[in-house]
Amino acid sequence: MMAGRIAILGWGSLIWDLEILTPHVRGDWHMSGGPALPMEFSRVSPKRKQALAVCLDPEVGVDCPTHAIASVRGDIARARDDLAARERAPLHRIGAFHRDGVAAGRMPAVVARVRAWCDSTGWAGAVWTDLEPNFLAETGQPYTVVAGIAYLKTLTGESLYEAYHYIQNAPAQTRTPLRTALQDDPWWAGLGLTLRR
Repeated sequence: MMAGRIAILGWGSLIWDLEILTPHVRGDWHMSGGPALPMEFSRVSPKRKQALAVCLDPEVGVDCPTHAIASVRGDIARARDDLAARERAPLHRIGAFHRDGVAAGRMPAVVARVRAWCDSTGWAGAVWTDLEPNFLAETGQPYTVVAGIAYLKTLTGESLYEAYHYIQNAPAQTRTPLRTALQDDPWWAGLGLTLRR
């Protein structure tokens, strides 16, 4: 059924906002249908007004289910271009695997997992966002959950609004250490009322 088809894998804002990717996919998201990959909210995102965004991070992250949607493309290069445009990311930060010999990504273990998933599910290939964690580079300190929450508390205005709504809107399956800690944080819980528009 999926012979020749290319999956786009997502775990963050792609799930609720395909944006310019919308004309390049077909069908619905297969929630938890993708491979489990290690992730955490350890990326300071310029696109999201310096909010913390979830990214693949095997050092501090935990395995969370990913979600899959079908690309309309039969060509892995074009599927990769589509995702790069949506993510405002350079092409080398879009991972890709295709059974015809394409294997690209900054983490060989992630590429191997995607390959195994494609082999077991019948997809011909997959593309995914491969933006790196940059918390240390942006803040000057190593990422920890405590440091992540402390960073969130420095945000104000649009940046704080973006951070709150991004983390809250991430799929429930994206249960990272930061998200688990925020669930019991009174400050975070209070933001739901103060940030309403």
